[in-house]
Amino acid sequence: MSYVGPDFDPPGPRRSRRGPMTVAVAALVPGALVGWLVWQAVGDSGGGGSTSATSTTSSGAPGASSAAPGSASAAARTPSASGTDDGKPPSSTFSGPAAPAASDLPAAAGSLKGKVVVIDPGHNPGNFQHSADINRKVNIGTNWKECDTTGTSTNAGYTEARFTLDVARRLRTLLQQEGATVKFTQDGDRSWGPCVDERARIGNDAHADAVVSIHADGSAAGNRGFHVILPASVHSGGADTRAIVAPSRDLGERIAGNFVRDTGSAPSNYIGGGTGLDVRSDLGGLNLSTVPKVFIECGNMRDSKDAALLTSGAWRQKAARGISEGIVSFLRG
Repeated sequence: MSYVGPDFDPPGPRRSRRGPMTVAVAALVPGALVGWLVWQAVGDSGGGGSTSATSTTSSGAPGASSAAPGSASAAARTPSASGTDDGKPPSSTFSGPAAPAASDLPAAAGSLKGKVVVIDPGHNPGNFQHSADINRKVNIGTNWKECDTTGTSTNAGYTEARFTLDVARRLRTLLQQEGATVKFTQDGDRSWGPCVDERARIGNDAHADAVVSIHADGSAAGNRGFHVILPASVHSGGADTRAIVAPSRDLGERIAGNFVRDTGSAPSNYIGGGTGLDVRSDLGGLNLSTVPKVFIECGNMRDSKDAALLTSGAWRQKAARGISEGIVSFLRG
């Protein structure tokens, strides 16, 4: 995600999250553990699979470095440049991504007939040309925030908006093969936006069975891994998420477990305490939703090792597959 904006306040200092790595590993059930071990084996070499990375040639501003969480030296952290990493600790803790049981794996094509999935590709490639439009304030239920932001990018210039559209289109193909009706909040078919309140409204109006907002983070170098953002229980102003908290958590846990298995990526080492899950009460896209919805930050674009994955088409296909299998598992119950 981007550095500032509607759902992405400028980050403040973050509390250190201490604890032996074994706790995080133990929290992952056997299916997810395989992905963790793969990541551990290749992490120092920038791997995450045998996929090769590509990158663009334009430059982006580098992120600041910070101490790795989970170590004694992480007590005084450098604030992250992440869009969603705003210095707020998770409002609750989960035991970790759930590994899919055999009965949860995708069934034959057509198993999702009648189900509606809304995919929300984070940001829009044209947002940077419409600063006045995306900077105007919209009501997110609990307060007012900017309509949207430009998103972040790798240091080589591969943008988050380009990444999210690519993964979203791959995900659409996989879900349609399962028989689902898939709708986008934007498909590069509008010059900017939509704003975060409209993004939520699109899912609500579609009476979606599940909504997934796809992003990539913009945190400091050394911060690696994915995390799934879940809605907190919010009942204030125009926001009321109480009915969607439990199903959204179920959706998020299934996506996280399948994402580990399919991509080999580890849960974030800087958000979520090693669970790959984070609960937020300040995101308009979640606060205004009346249907099950989660965000997924697929990796950190400002870390060179994560960037090598995010810029790989082969890895993006794995990411789309992991998200798709989590959605299918959730919709099949």
